[in-house]
Amino acid sequence: MSNLDEFLGPLHHGVWEVEIPKVTVTEPLDQGWEISRINVPSPGTIASYRKGQYHVHETATEWRVHLDNHDPKRHPILHLIDDAPLLLMIGDTFGTLIASTRKKTGDEAKILEEQSKAWKDQVLIGLFIILVGIFVITNPLLTFKGITRLFVPLVIIGLGMFTIRKSVRVQPLRINEDAGLYRGIIISIAGIIAFYLPLTLWIVGLLGILAVWMLATAIVLLGRARKGRSAIPEGFVSRVVIAILSLCLVGLIITYPIEIVGLLMIVLGVIGLLLGIMLFVNGVRLKRWMERT
Repeated sequence: MSNLDEFLGPLHHGVWEVEIPKVTVTEPLDQGWEISRINVPSPGTIASYRKGQYHVHETATEWRVHLDNHDPKRHPILHLIDDAPLLLMIGDTFGTLIASTRKKTGDEAKILEEQSKAWKDQVLIGLFIILVGIFVITNPLLTFKGITRLFVPLVIIGLGMFTIRKSVRVQPLRINEDAGLYRGIIISIAGIIAFYLPLTLWIVGLLGILAVWMLATAIVLLGRARKGRSAIPEGFVSRVVIAILSLCLVGLIITYPIEIVGLLMIVLGVIGLLLGIMLFVNGVRLKRWMERT
């Protein structure tokens, strides 16, 4: 009998990631492993788990485990700065989406058994997301205005109303939790105020957060790079490139803020476009498979 933890020793001796075939792990993950719901995208991943600094991606045939520099539970900000830089997240998202358009749909027989119209759903949703992506790419600043002046305030108000609803019992009418009610009212008022915030404030807030994030990433990564290649087992060259590009983007944010906002929206649109293409292609593949069978 062997569990996953028995194969993780190399991670403490300069190896950044170990790939462990599932057939060699005979025991299920112990209770120390928790589901990781937010992850840097990676091709082939069907689930992710964490145990402290250990981060495992489960694929169909293996466990891929790496050791983060910081435990996201104990040091969430340092984790974002060092283990999940903004540019790395964007790059890996693009890579995963592109890889997903090239792979097979998956277990087509299971999909067909569970939902005979699965291909139609994927094609229609894919086409819709493609159209949204094209709109965002061609209208980046208009999209940003819509998100900040309408979408975000409505989401905040919706969250406030949901919090209020959880705090109040309708029949008979009574308050279950005073703190929750007040919290919901404050959130709802914040959402109403958000409708009237000037666009400049949204731009300054967003770009300020991104600039601080990327500047901190550059400082931390370059500091590790000074110690030599052994200090960056996840990839010396790639992390130095990320640090330099992050510094360049900080300079561009200060110099051309409006253009950077437009660029960010275009990146968002391209991600949506690739996601739509992935769904559309998978739907078409599934349809062809159904026709052959």
